[in-house]
Amino acid sequence: MFTGLWMMDFSLYDLMQHSLILSLIVLLLVVVVLHVSANTIDQTRHEKEKHFLAADGKEESFPNLMDPPSLELSVVKENPSFTYEVIVVDDGSKDKTTEVAMKYTKKYGAQKVRVLTLVKNRGKGGAVRMGTLSCRGRLILMADADGATKFADIENVEEGLESIDEKPDNMAISCGSRAHLEKVSVAQRSLFRTFLMYGFHFLVWFFCVRGIKDTQCGFKLFTREAALKTFSSLHVERWAFDVELLFIAQCFEIPVVEVAVNWTEIEGSKLVPFWSWLQMGRDLVLIRLRYLTGAWRLESERKTQ
Repeated sequence: MFTGLWMMDFSLYDLMQHSLILSLIVLLLVVVVLHVSANTIDQTRHEKEKHFLAADGKEESFPNLMDPPSLELSVVKENPSFTYEVIVVDDGSKDKTTEVAMKYTKKYGAQKVRVLTLVKNRGKGGAVRMGTLSCRGRLILMADADGATKFADIENVEEGLESIDEKPDNMAISCGSRAHLEKVSVAQRSLFRTFLMYGFHFLVWFFCVRGIKDTQCGFKLFTREAALKTFSSLHVERWAFDVELLFIAQCFEIPVVEVAVNWTEIEGSKLVPFWSWLQMGRDLVLIRLRYLTGAWRLESERKTQ
């Protein structure tokens, strides 16, 4: 009887020891996979992406985000002391984005409208990053080209930015938000899409960003310093890039304010609800795990190539 109990205890101890070793091996494999599969920050430019066409058809070099600002961003057209520029990024599309945008360059001049045509498709996050790194403004507005949020709302996000009293190293972000429209959108959505929406919000809160109700609104205003700090560390180039951007901001303790904006549903979205939510959910988990395991690191500002 004594011998039987001793053998049982020994077997249990042996099993626990092997389980612990197996768990450590699995954990090690997960870390290795996260590191091996992690993409690096790609800020290199193709030679064709370093220049834009002026109204007269001549090539001029894009500026760099690390250069001192030379413009103000404002919609107060009555005051000519405010200057602005619009950068249209063509993400390697096969439509006539560049052709149409160039008409505005010719109409208003390259000091007002510039077109950055990427040689290959980088995804929304990659396109926005490359455009941001080419900006001259003291303030930088990120906006979707579909016009879901009107440019008139820049006054709201600018007021939000100015409401932040303490801006460490002049860094601050004002995020347009559709959270105030959530009840209406829930009433119009199917039960399945509502489930996906709340599931995504939970994953954002659990893994990455807290305190921001709407991370995905494509209308965000950055100070130049905040844009340089956050976009220098951005890895995700697809639809979940907004979440990583705000995750980076919170890691650097950059103040972020959320401001209600108007928003209109635009037909023709390229997102397929189920698969897009599934991909973004996967990206949220990977964002957290890769920073947690050191596969991704927060970067200092650096000159783009």
